[in-house]
Amino acid sequence: MPTSNTTKPKAPNLNALVGSRICHDLINPLGAIGNGIELLELTGSSTGPEMDLVVDSVAGATARLKFLRLAFGEASADQVCGRAEVVSTLDNVAVGGRLNYSWMVFEDVRRLDVRVAFLAAMCVETALPLGGDIKIEKDGSTWTVYSQHERLNLDPALWVPLSKNAVPDTLSGAQVHFGLLPDMTTEAGHELKLSHGADWVKIAF
Repeated sequence: MPTSNTTKPKAPNLNALVGSRICHDLINPLGAIGNGIELLELTGSSTGPEMDLVVDSVAGATARLKFLRLAFGEASADQVCGRAEVVSTLDNVAVGGRLNYSWMVFEDVRRLDVRVAFLAAMCVETALPLGGDIKIEKDGSTWTVYSQHERLNLDPALWVPLSKNAVPDTLSGAQVHFGLLPDMTTEAGHELKLSHGADWVKIAF
């Protein structure tokens, strides 16, 4: 019997596609609300602290959705993220919050790498209950996501498995990034490395 040399196509990442779909479906109505608010402001028909609260809430939700789309959404090897888009997303997410992000990457990069960097940043966020600064750097082909804080909180149930490139046994919805990071790092062609001290943590890939 003749044998076929064709290879089975790679199965789609359904979890990432679900993330992309949710973000896509939510960001469109948020954009429409934002446009409506701009029109109200132009006509002067609605002003005051109440409107300011609505404006800030819509801007914050839109920024967070863009962040989550990059962290959880589908990414292919040929997709590229522009630096301006990433910096704008991180800056907008940080507005009014306790976390600040420094994107120390000065060129456009693969979306696969941005996804890993954002998931790693979310892991570091979990260790900063009081907020703090998160630095994301790229030296050659090596990425690092780093933070230092005197009140760093590294939950062993989450960080010990991550140090072994493994998924924790139990995860809540708020901790799902710890479950995704190992596989997404491998998919991007990197090796995950974790190091930390009493007041600092670094995820490299």
